[in-house]
Amino acid sequence: MIATWCWDLLEPFLRRNLTNRGVERPTRKQVLEEFGRVWPEVTATLGVQEPYAGTIRFKWLVRLPSAEAGPFLDDPEGWIAARYGGGKFKVNLHHGMHFVSTRNFKPEGDPRWSEAPALDL
Repeated sequence: MIATWCWDLLEPFLRRNLTNRGVERPTRKQVLEEFGRVWPEVTATLGVQEPYAGTIRFKWLVRLPSAEAGPFLDDPEGWIAARYGGGKFKVNLHHGMHFVSTRNFKPEGDPRWSEAPALDL
């Protein structure tokens, strides 16, 4: 089972994949089969807005493969707050090298992410 917020981001991507392969009106079953095909290669990359030279940039903190993302997907704000504190966070979903979608989160609390090492992308 996948969190509703994540499914809402993935479903349009899955339908586009099927349409691009010639399935004009994908059925629910076809969409679920496509999910089963792509899910093992989906990653979630978490970044935080970081002030930089009078603007902002994203400090990328972690990339979670789908097999390890369960606790994050179940409670993203709680998971983020427990590890990185508060701030303005962005999660990008990718299927392999393909961008799928993004979602922002803003957990409350003191920002502890500044001490975390940046992800080497």
